Amino acid sequence: MVATYFPGRGTLFEETYLEGKAEGKAESILSVLDKRGIPVPEATRDRITSCTDLDTLTLWFDRSLTATTAEDLFTDA
Repeated sequence: MVATYFPGRGTLFEETYLEGKAEGKAESILSVLDKRGIPVPEATRDRITSCTDLDTLTLWFDRSLTATTAEDLFTDA
């Protein structure tokens, strides 16, 4: 889990803030894949957009920079 020093730590306010960050990260992943011309099947898109773990999304974002398929985001190489 990502540690934050957000005012109101452990509150619904913080949870909402982190959800927004997760949504933004998911959108970034999809944007990178789109810009690179990599097709994203609907099931993969759903998996990315439904993820709320920032560490996982960061890993997937890093992988999106070099992936050759959308499914490469989820492989442990």
